[in-house]
Amino acid sequence: MDRYQLCEALRAAGVPDAHYEIPGCPGGHPPLEGYYLAQREGEWIVGVHERGRREALETFADESRACAWLYERLTDESSPPARPTATEMDEMLHDSEGIERRAQEQLEQALTESRRGTRGDPPNGGH
Repeated sequence: MDRYQLCEALRAAGVPDAHYEIPGCPGGHPPLEGYYLAQREGEWIVGVHERGRREALETFADESRACAWLYERLTDESSPPARPTATEMDEMLHDSEGIERRAQEQLEQALTESRRGTRGDPPNGGH
Protein backbone atom coordinates (compact mmCIF):
# COMPACT_ATOMS: atom_id res chain seq x y z
CA MET A 1 0.00 0.00 0.00
CA ASP A 2 1.31 3.46 -0.81
CA ARG A 3 0.24 6.76 0.77
CA TYR A 4 -2.44 7.39 -1.86
CA GLN A 5 -3.99 3.97 -1.28
CA LEU A 6 -3.73 4.63 2.46
CA CYS A 7 -5.78 7.83 2.05
CA GLU A 8 -8.47 5.93 0.16
CA ALA A 9 -8.49 3.09 2.70
CA LEU A 10 -8.77 5.49 5.65
CA ARG A 11 -11.68 7.30 4.03
CA ALA A 12 -13.39 3.98 3.25
CA ALA A 13 -12.93 3.00 6.92
CA GLY A 14 -14.56 6.27 8.02
CA VAL A 15 -11.47 7.78 9.67
CA PRO A 16 -11.89 11.58 9.67
CA ASP A 17 -9.30 13.57 7.73
CA ALA A 18 -8.63 15.59 10.87
CA HIS A 19 -6.95 12.56 12.51
CA TYR A 20 -3.99 12.37 10.13
CA GLU A 21 -1.62 14.22 7.84
CA ILE A 22 -0.31 12.35 4.80
CA PRO A 23 1.69 13.98 1.98
CA GLY A 24 -0.37 14.19 -1.20
CA CYS A 25 -3.57 13.25 0.58
CA PRO A 26 -6.20 15.91 0.04
CA GLY A 27 -8.20 16.84 3.08
CA GLY A 28 -7.68 20.44 3.94
CA HIS A 29 -5.48 21.73 6.71
CA PRO A 30 -3.05 19.56 8.66
CA PRO A 31 -4.50 18.49 12.01
CA LEU A 32 -3.55 20.29 15.19
CA GLU A 33 -3.24 16.88 16.81
CA GLY A 34 -3.06 13.47 15.21
CA TYR A 35 -0.81 11.11 13.30
CA TYR A 36 1.48 12.11 10.49
CA LEU A 37 3.43 10.31 7.78
CA ALA A 38 6.64 11.82 6.42
CA GLN A 39 9.54 10.80 4.22
CA ARG A 40 13.01 11.88 5.30
CA GLU A 41 16.40 10.80 4.02
CA GLY A 42 15.01 7.67 2.37
CA GLU A 43 13.03 6.56 5.42
CA TRP A 44 9.32 6.73 6.21
CA ILE A 45 8.42 8.15 9.58
CA VAL A 46 5.10 7.79 11.37
CA GLY A 47 4.51 9.95 14.40
CA VAL A 48 2.13 12.13 16.29
CA HIS A 49 1.59 15.86 16.13
CA GLU A 50 0.47 17.13 19.50
CA ARG A 51 0.50 20.56 21.11
CA GLY A 52 2.55 22.02 18.30
CA ARG A 53 5.25 19.34 18.51
CA ARG A 54 5.97 16.36 16.31
CA GLU A 55 7.21 13.14 17.83
CA ALA A 56 8.33 10.22 15.68
CA LEU A 57 6.88 6.90 16.82
CA GLU A 58 8.23 4.48 14.22
CA THR A 59 10.65 4.58 11.28
CA PHE A 60 10.35 2.28 8.28
CA ALA A 61 12.59 1.51 5.32
CA ASP A 62 9.65 1.37 2.93
CA GLU A 63 6.43 3.25 2.36
CA SER A 64 4.24 0.15 2.35
CA ARG A 65 5.14 -0.91 5.89
CA ALA A 66 4.76 2.63 7.20
CA CYS A 67 1.31 2.93 5.61
CA ALA A 68 0.20 -0.45 6.98
CA TRP A 69 1.34 0.53 10.48
CA LEU A 70 -0.47 3.87 10.31
CA TYR A 71 -3.64 2.27 8.94
CA GLU A 72 -3.66 -0.21 11.81
CA ARG A 73 -3.33 2.56 14.41
CA LEU A 74 -6.03 4.74 12.89
CA THR A 75 -8.55 1.92 12.49
CA ASP A 76 -7.88 0.14 15.78
CA GLU A 77 -11.17 -0.28 17.63
CA SER A 78 -9.44 0.17 20.98
CA SER A 79 -8.10 3.62 20.14
CA PRO A 80 -8.60 6.41 22.68
CA PRO A 81 -12.07 7.89 23.01
CA ALA A 82 -13.09 10.82 20.87
CA ARG A 83 -12.43 14.33 22.02
CA PRO A 84 -15.09 15.82 24.28
CA THR A 85 -17.86 17.79 22.63
CA ALA A 86 -18.13 21.54 23.18
CA THR A 87 -20.87 20.93 25.78
CA GLU A 88 -18.74 18.37 27.63
CA MET A 89 -15.76 20.74 27.60
CA ASP A 90 -17.94 23.52 28.97
CA GLU A 91 -19.16 21.26 31.79
CA MET A 92 -15.59 20.25 32.65
CA LEU A 93 -14.41 23.85 32.71
CA HIS A 94 -17.24 24.95 34.98
CA ASP A 95 -16.82 22.02 37.38
CA SER A 96 -13.05 22.22 37.72
CA GLU A 97 -13.27 22.25 41.52
CA GLY A 98 -15.29 19.03 41.50
CA ILE A 99 -12.89 17.40 39.09
CA GLU A 100 -9.91 18.47 41.18
CA ARG A 101 -11.57 17.17 44.36
CA ARG A 102 -12.33 13.78 42.78
CA ALA A 103 -8.78 13.53 41.42
CA GLN A 104 -7.34 14.28 44.86
CA GLU A 105 -9.59 11.62 46.43
CA GLN A 106 -8.49 9.08 43.83
CA LEU A 107 -4.84 9.94 44.40
CA GLU A 108 -5.18 9.57 48.15
CA GLN A 109 -6.94 6.23 47.74
CA ALA A 110 -4.23 4.98 45.35
CA LEU A 111 -1.47 6.09 47.71
CA THR A 112 -3.16 4.36 50.65
CA GLU A 113 -3.49 1.14 48.66
CA SER A 114 0.09 1.44 47.46
CA ARG A 115 1.40 1.88 51.01
CA ARG A 116 -0.51 -1.19 52.12
CA GLY A 117 0.94 -3.26 49.31
CA THR A 118 4.54 -2.09 49.68
CA ARG A 119 4.80 -2.73 53.41
CA GLY A 120 4.02 -6.39 52.96
CA ASP A 121 1.49 -6.22 55.80
CA PRO A 122 -1.59 -8.31 55.20
CA PRO A 123 -4.88 -6.40 55.38
CA ASN A 124 -6.64 -6.28 58.76
CA GLY A 125 -3.41 -6.48 60.76
CA GLY A 126 -2.61 -10.05 59.73
CA HIS A 127 -5.52 -11.64 61.59
